[in-house]
Amino acid sequence: MAVEEKWKANQEKVAFTKQFPGLTLDWKACEGKAVQAVVALTGKQGAAVLVFTDGSFTIVPPLAPEAWEFGQALIDARTYLEPKHPAAYLEYDRLAKQDKDALLSARADKIIGAIENNLEQIPELKDRLKALVKEWK
Repeated sequence: MAVEEKWKANQEKVAFTKQFPGLTLDWKACEGKAVQAVVALTGKQGAAVLVFTDGSFTIVPPLAPEAWEFGQALIDARTYLEPKHPAAYLEYDRLAKQDKDALLSARADKIIGAIENNLEQIPELKDRLKALVKEWK
């Protein structure tokens, strides 16, 4: 269940980043725009976010970025884009938190499932878990 929620939360976040206000994926739409900043894209050598003075932006190269690049572009260029798109950043932050929370829930479910699936085969696991719980109290 939590794994499905994580997948759904991530899909929502990715869909939102691909429709973020000001995102330009067409070179023709960049014509005549003044560049405010060129921000190196974290995690991808040679890629950058071009932020234009009107609040629009694009990711180069290419103009068909991978899903993670959209979100990373929003993080890396936040200083320049957030003043022009504050409401969109509030929504992005909400979706990013939802995605992170779903990830934590999915991890917890996976751990609990692994414990439940191994209790019969590893009887000492029960004693070890009890000892861990006592340590945390």
